[in-house]
Amino acid sequence: MSKEESVFEQLNKISVAGKTDQKGKFTYLSWVYAWSELKKIAPDATTKVYHNEVTNLPYFGAGDAGVIVKVGVTVNGLEHINYLPAMNFSNKAIKESDVNMMDINKAIQRATVKAIALHGLGLYIYAGEDLPEGEEKPKTKSPVKKKDDAKKSSTSFRQSVKKEVPAKAASTEEEEL
Repeated sequence: MSKEESVFEQLNKISVAGKTDQKGKFTYLSWVYAWSELKKIAPDATTKVYHNEVTNLPYFGAGDAGVIVKVGVTVNGLEHINYLPAMNFSNKAIKESDVNMMDINKAIQRATVKAIALHGLGLYIYAGEDLPEGEEKPKTKSPVKKKDDAKKSSTSFRQSVKKEVPAKAASTEEEEL
């Protein structure tokens, strides 16, 4: 009798190579791709965006320290929660006085992908991101494209998706994680 694979094992086997975009030194996985792959394996998966009980807004403010969003993804009754600050183009936390709802939306989508990663999909992308500044990530053989490889590729995942979308639908703005 063979043991059935867990959802984590199934998701962890999926390569997200070619489905990521490189922005600066960071690799991003599209929330659309992450959600799609999760739902193929766990069709009953759900997501929850937590709201501040005082303001009823989908973020928690800390003044000049910035704002943070809280997102949970539940698969088979197991919720993984991820917290993520709203960040600017330099990946620095945005002060509460300067944040706008587009910043919050992007942070929610990124936090959703990271919560999905805790269930297994693309988890290796985040290996080493918690190292102190100045320390390098350990060298691993992951299917994620290196920065130089990304430059060699003429199309990103986002560009390839746009090519596949009919012209009328391509005009709607896609949010990227």
